[in-house]
Order: sequence, then structure tokens, then C-alpha cells
Amino acid sequence: MKIIYEGTLKHDGTPYKVLRLTSSHIEQILLLQKMVVASLEDKESLQPLTQQEFEYILDGKDLMVGAFVNEQLIAFRALLIPPIDSEHLGYDIGLVEEELSSVVYQEISNVHPQNRGNHLQQILAKIIMNELSKLKGKYSYICCTVAPFNIPSLKDKFFQGMEIAALKEKYGGRLRYVFVKKLVDENKAWAKKVTLNMNDTTGQQKLLSQGWRGIRMEMRGSEIWVEFGKGIDE
Repeated sequence: MKIIYEGTLKHDGTPYKVLRLTSSHIEQILLLQKMVVASLEDKESLQPLTQQEFEYILDGKDLMVGAFVNEQLIAFRALLIPPIDSEHLGYDIGLVEEELSSVVYQEISNVHPQNRGNHLQQILAKIIMNELSKLKGKYSYICCTVAPFNIPSLKDKFFQGMEIAALKEKYGGRLRYVFVKKLVDENKAWAKKVTLNMNDTTGQQKLLSQGWRGIRMEMRGSEIWVEFGKGIDE
């Protein structure tokens, strides 16, 4: 199987390789997801995928990449070309129906608990976006959802330059940030900025409904604050 990237783990220099995943990796994928979920203090912060959902990604035109040490899967990341339905994230970021086919989702990303802190989420993000550019089809937006206070995933999204466009209930009533990034680089200038506590759900939702975007987060003691920006012409 073709190796698409080779690197070494930051912590101890162990070499690893990155491959495009296929249905032959399903058992390792499910095992890694199980270990990740078991390690979470807040089980609601991650929406695990079922075996059928993983098989849909692996057997279709979607993308999934994984990092291996020797033959053990230690991290994976997936992109999904979503079906057009009423739950499409494109609606949450203000797109019209004709634009929905230009949206791709960043799906689940898992890193083995023993391998956290090696920047594997960010590395796999760059690799999978490069692989996306090789696919047929024109995509203009990448979207995903993240639970408030899921700090590793929030850091990952902001690191990629993604912005919070909405904060609403998804997946049967679970509160989620909806992130978006335009795949064509934009030179944005934020004319106005304001920072709100992540606990202030109502305040954040009000700003987002007025066209503000969540652009950064920071720790202030034990509290987490989100910075919102609004463009010059908005």
C-alpha cells in the first residue's frame, strides 16, 4: 500500500508512516476509536461513528488517512462528501441549496491516548487536505462540528484557520460549534473584535446570528474565552 507521508513522533523520535485507509483497516479503526472514547472524561464531547458509517467513508469517494507505527494504527482522520439533506452543515453557515455540493466535512479525528501531544491531528489535517485536492470535484468550503470545551479539537480547528459560524444543537440535542473554512484563501480584516466566556452560550449565539465569527480562544485562569471578529463591511 502506498505511503503518502513519513515522519517521526515529536516525543521520542519513533518513525511512523501515513497511508490512505481502506475497508481492510476497519478493525483497527474501531479499536482505536473505542480506546479514545474510553479515555475521555466527557463522553459527550465526541460523537463516535458506527462501523456502518466508517464503511460508508472507506467504500465511497470519501477520504480517510491513518498514521501507523510499525503495523499499529495510532491516529486517523476522515473527510466526508456529505449527502444533501435537511441537516447539512451548509445551511448552518448560511449557504443556499445550490452551494451545498461544494461543501466537504472534516469528519472524526482520533489519536491514541498514548500518542497525544505529537501534533498528529494537525499533521493528518494537512495531509488529508492535500489528498482532497487530488479528488475530482470542486469544493469551496470545509465544515465540521465540535463540542464546546473539547479543547484539543477546538485548538485543532483554530490551528487550521477555521472559524465558528454557528452554535446550535445537533445530533439529537447536543450543543455544537459549527466551523467553516473557505478553501480559497481570503485576506480578512476584522474591523471589530469582542471576547466572550465559552459558558455564555446565549451571548455567543447572539453574536453569531449577527454575522460575527469565532476566530480564536484563550485560557484565562481556569476559564476559556472565545474571541469573535466581524469584517469591515459586515
